[in-house]
Amino acid sequence: MSASRHSLAALLASSTLVLHACGVLPPAGRTPAATRVDAGATAAPSINDKAYDVVLFALGLIETGYRFGGKNPEAGLDCSGMVSYVFRKSADMQLAGSAADLARQGKPVAATQLRPGDLVFFNTRNKPYSHVGIYIGDDRFVHAPNSRGKVRTESLKQGWFAARFEEGRSYFD
Repeated sequence: MSASRHSLAALLASSTLVLHACGVLPPAGRTPAATRVDAGATAAPSINDKAYDVVLFALGLIETGYRFGGKNPEAGLDCSGMVSYVFRKSADMQLAGSAADLARQGKPVAATQLRPGDLVFFNTRNKPYSHVGIYIGDDRFVHAPNSRGKVRTESLKQGWFAARFEEGRSYFD
C-alpha cells in the first residue's frame, strides 16, 4: 500500500467516529444511498478516489469558523471558499469563484443520482445559486452556513435547506 493510500486508510479509520457522531453513517441494516437501487432506477455509478478524498477533507473542516469571503480555515471559510479550498487541497482541482460561478461548471446531476463529492446548490437569499455545499452521501452535505455558524453537515431532505435546494453538479468523470 502506498504512503498516500496508507494515510487515506488511516484517516478513513479515524474518521469513522467523526462520521458516526455527525450522523452520516446509515443505521444498521440500511443500505447507503450511493448503493441503494430503487425500483425502476439504475445503480449509481462508482465513486472515484478523488471524490472520497473531497468528502473526507470536507468532514475534517467541521467546526471551522465562518468568514464572508474566507478562503482558508485559519481565517475562516465561506461556502464557495470552503469548496475551492477542499477541491484544491484534496483533489488538486481548481474550482474558483462564487457559488453561482461554481454552478456554471461541472455536469448537472439529478438529486436522486448525487454521489459523494458532488456539489449541491441552494437559493438562500432569493437569488439562484447563492449557496453551495459538498454532498457526502445519505442525503447529507457539508457547508459553511453563515456568520452565525461553523462548517457543519445538514440534510437535503429535511429542514431549512430542503426547500431551497436547486441542483447538484458533478466535477468528476
